[in-house]
Amino acid sequence: MTEIRVAHTGALEPETLAGARALLEEVFTEGLEEHDWEHALGGMHALAYEDGELVGHASLILRRLLHGGRALRTGYVEAVAVRATRQRNGHGGAMMAALERLIRGGYDLGALGATDQGAAFYRARGWRVWEGPTSALTLDGIRRTAAEDGGIFVFEAAAPLDLAGELTCDWRGGDLW
Repeated sequence: MTEIRVAHTGALEPETLAGARALLEEVFTEGLEEHDWEHALGGMHALAYEDGELVGHASLILRRLLHGGRALRTGYVEAVAVRATRQRNGHGGAMMAALERLIRGGYDLGALGATDQGAAFYRARGWRVWEGPTSALTLDGIRRTAAEDGGIFVFEAAAPLDLAGELTCDWRGGDLW
């Protein structure tokens, strides 16, 4: 039986956060950079437990994305992972369902940067590929992030979106998207 716990970073015990980070390090075998972990903090976490064991993690943080002349309050999904031995058992879908409820209730839209392996999962959940150009608001101004084109997904909530328009993310250290 899967149990999903949703809590803010500040409400999680240090042991729970350490367990989530260890899970991410186990799943992301290519390496989990410090900034990757930092990007997952400061918002809401969806934690999947199976028989009391932590088997999945996903987080939702606040970001501002610029689109159509507006700064949109965006629920940005980070650090989605399910332990390899527990994948394809509905844990990822249950965590995303919890985060999507939060997006619908409190944000203009949801967004995430998907890997090639994760793209079909997000599409099946109703997330849509951003078709227009992507950029980032950097310390040197707006800079195109062409390498991210086709890998950014959005979940429509309150804001009208032109998926062929420009989408610019706010600045942060490490991976911009």
